[in-house]
Amino acid sequence: MPDIDGRRHDIHHPRALWRSRASLLLGLIGLTFVLAVVLAYEAHDAARSHRVTAERALRDYATFAAWELLANATDSLRPALTEALAPVTSGTLATPYDALPGPAVLAPTSADVLRCSDARDDANRWYFRLDFRDGSLATSGATPMQGERTLVRTTVDQQARAVYRPDWHYATVLVGRGAQARVVAYGVKYATHGAPIAAFGFVTCSDALGGPLFASVMAHHPLLPHTLADSEPNDSLVALTVLGPAGDTIWESANQGRSPFTAVAALESFGGLTAHAALRPLAIERLALGVIPPSRITLLLGLLGLTACMMVLALLQLRREQELARLRSDFISSVSHELRTPLSQILLFAETLRLGRVRSAEERTAATDVIVQETRRLMQLVENVLLFSRAERRMTHLHPEVTPLAQCVRETVAAWRPLAAAADVSVRTTLDESVVGLVDRGALRQMLLNLLDNAVKYGPAGQTVTVALEHRARRALITVRDQGPGVPPTERRRVWEPFRRLARDVHSAAAGSGIGLYVVRELAALQDGEVWVEDAPGGGAQFWIAVPLVDSDAVLDASLEGQPTASVHP
Repeated sequence: MPDIDGRRHDIHHPRALWRSRASLLLGLIGLTFVLAVVLAYEAHDAARSHRVTAERALRDYATFAAWELLANATDSLRPALTEALAPVTSGTLATPYDALPGPAVLAPTSADVLRCSDARDDANRWYFRLDFRDGSLATSGATPMQGERTLVRTTVDQQARAVYRPDWHYATVLVGRGAQARVVAYGVKYATHGAPIAAFGFVTCSDALGGPLFASVMAHHPLLPHTLADSEPNDSLVALTVLGPAGDTIWESANQGRSPFTAVAALESFGGLTAHAALRPLAIERLALGVIPPSRITLLLGLLGLTACMMVLALLQLRREQELARLRSDFISSVSHELRTPLSQILLFAETLRLGRVRSAEERTAATDVIVQETRRLMQLVENVLLFSRAERRMTHLHPEVTPLAQCVRETVAAWRPLAAAADVSVRTTLDESVVGLVDRGALRQMLLNLLDNAVKYGPAGQTVTVALEHRARRALITVRDQGPGVPPTERRRVWEPFRRLARDVHSAAAGSGIGLYVVRELAALQDGEVWVEDAPGGGAQFWIAVPLVDSDAVLDASLEGQPTASVHP
């Protein structure tokens, strides 16, 4: 579509398409993170809800166990107390004014009910009749202790009027506390129309509702679901405690311990007693809900953090891909530019020769020399590209052999001199003829050509490029020194990376393809060598190639004897 200045922007341009795909990918990454947050919240909320439900159910089990303890204790007492109180509580009075029997009628039927653990305490049992019509309290049997009559009258009167129901056969209540505590068991006599007339009962020792009764219930009655009770005893599943009205402990089971799942229960007919139940770990594990699931918030936060890290890595990778795409685009542009110049020269002089426009043999020779030089430059560029492609795919295979390095360097420099002369650059060599290295000749030649081309490309016209060969510290060293602007210390590691060029040279005419030094580094590494760059004496850059050194005396002796060479110095 046309722009304001008349230019057109192609929406199908590769960079435009890349930006579109990048925007789509960023959108998908963002949606993925939002979805991960929503799913994490839903999982956390579901786990929390399940945990709350499971904890509530376990507390309900504890309440059930406490209630079952009291209910089973009450059921154990019902037959005996119903029979004991039946002579005075069964039936109804015809009128509210009928005469009532005395409390002594309970002695024959109640003497063996709620017996004390100490037989001497049974002697203190006494019987009573509380007449609701006039509030009088008649007693028989043992003499009540001081204040006991008033306490029993008040407690029974309040409970019988407020709590007791006509369908009950009896009720019990614990009065007093400590050594003065007493158990009261009574029933209510009703007249017609459900009017309460009197309460008949007896008073006995406190341990009549203590250990023996609740221990028997604990041992013989299941307090939790049968799936548990059939396989495990109650005391391994639940810890129980019975408290009196004043909060003092009446009875507690063995194996008491702390538990997060506790409950309290009470029965109206067991007036004043409360049961406290705590589920033990075995019950928690054996119940249908299983072990309470632990909180997953740490795991969910960890997964969210991992998702965020993956998003950051994806963004970094996306940025890296964008940079790589840009570098590759610049590389293609640079290579195309480098190919166009020599091809233009070759085409120009080839057409000149074909059309016969040369006027002398000297002009013909000059045209042929240009074609040869530019062809060599093309071959070097193509070789660089091929080596770069193989290095990227790890497909470069070299065959190092013992090589007199001075001869190899001299031949490479001689082949390169015409290109240097065309750029108005002179070459000087300083070679140690005794240096022998273990190298691949073709790879070494390409490395030198790349460094020489780099020196000409970035150095000034009229400069002198120096190539030196020496050995030091058991390594053969080749240096290429130019008189250009040099390489800043901060950039000396980056120049060996592919597509990396100095910031000052990116937009210059001599920017190059950005793979020449990378090829040098890769070829050196494949020969157990290394490369680096320093400031040259007097200004410029000095590039070093270090390769394994071979003992020249061993080479000479081996050549005389026709044996393979040895003594390679890494």
